[in-house]
Amino acid sequence: MTDLQLSPAQPIAAWRALPRAALFFVFAAVLLLLQAANGVAEEGKFEPLSIETASGTHDFSVEVMRTQPELEKGLMFRTSMPQDHGMLFDFQTEQSVMMWMKNTYIPLDMVFMSRAGRVIGIVANAKPMSEQILGIVTPSFAVLELNAGVAAKIGLKVGDRVEHPIFGP
Repeated sequence: MTDLQLSPAQPIAAWRALPRAALFFVFAAVLLLLQAANGVAEEGKFEPLSIETASGTHDFSVEVMRTQPELEKGLMFRTSMPQDHGMLFDFQTEQSVMMWMKNTYIPLDMVFMSRAGRVIGIVANAKPMSEQILGIVTPSFAVLELNAGVAAKIGLKVGDRVEHPIFGP
């Protein structure tokens, strides 16, 4: 293999000299960067959240979904989540919220909350990969997804308080 030396006037020649496989990887990297810039959340960007129940305060690390692409994807295609982690969907206004488990491999508890951070409904043990529509009648400001069984384990009930900056004082 020879070293490719270019003058400043020859940048296009460099692209022509690259093997097709290298061009494919450059193209794929550009697509990933564009997707990230389009508001898709990075896995691993966590914020603290606590839930106050009759059994005490329970601390979690959550990813917060705020943009439309993030809200639509949620935990789809994830195969696991630590027990002290979750995903918080911030709808930014109280509204009718419908969720489903399409392309979601992890069984989940869905905790529906008011603007004040009060639990207003719980859907326990949502079945993975199901296209059944899940929700509650009351308009919700946010939904917290936890691993299935966590809500029961911490004794979570309607009326309990969730602490996170998206909720008012």
